[in-house]
Amino acid sequence: MKFLISMHINPAVLDALTDEEKAAIGAGHGRFIAELKESGELITTQALVDPSQAAVVTVRNGQPVVTDGPFLESKEFLGGFYLVDCENKERAVELAARIPDCAIEGLGVEVRQVMFSDGHLEA
Repeated sequence: MKFLISMHINPAVLDALTDEEKAAIGAGHGRFIAELKESGELITTQALVDPSQAAVVTVRNGQPVVTDGPFLESKEFLGGFYLVDCENKERAVELAARIPDCAIEGLGVEVRQVMFSDGHLEA
């Protein structure tokens, strides 16, 4: 079963962390990635740039309209994700709980099963 483990970032929370705390988060992600590779459960992981660098695309009257910045006005944004393939939701939650962000008040990690992938419904 495939699961998307998404990390939601609150810039105010990150800005309040010390350099050492930020470094520990980065090192924790490095260890987590290595463990997922070792177990064979990692499909991919990606980190995303700040939403201020995003482009929002809509189509109005048949023409694309592009605006800068985040789609939603929110204090939190999607910062990155892990796509994993594991036996069940309980295992995906177990993996998500090992992400360093989970231990920081104000940051969130969400686990959602993939229902459609590569043109096929997932089992």
